[in-house]
Amino acid sequence: MAHRLIPSSVRETFGGVADAFADYTEQVLFGDLWRREQLSLRDRSLLTVSALVAGGTPEQLPFHLRLAQENGLSGEELAEAITHLAFYAGWPRAANALTVLRQVLESQRSAE
Repeated sequence: MAHRLIPSSVRETFGGVADAFADYTEQVLFGDLWRREQLSLRDRSLLTVSALVAGGTPEQLPFHLRLAQENGLSGEELAEAITHLAFYAGWPRAANALTVLRQVLESQRSAE
């Protein structure tokens, strides 16, 4: 697996309860789909974060914000992308996403 976050996170979350779902997540979603060459991992992360913000699913954001950073996006770039999305996806969704981003960045700073 190309991403260090994915295998342990997927297995911890779904393994033992939904092993087939974990397999599909690892092999198809983060395997085949994320390995396609038409978009970089950075671009895929930016698109995924954007879709999660626009869809109003902040519970999925912490993992994908960390993955986006692993794939080359800075906290500043993520904040700018979410700010831009406020005008298209809605202010409350962007505000929720920025709150999650703040939590992710603060937890990383405290872990250093």
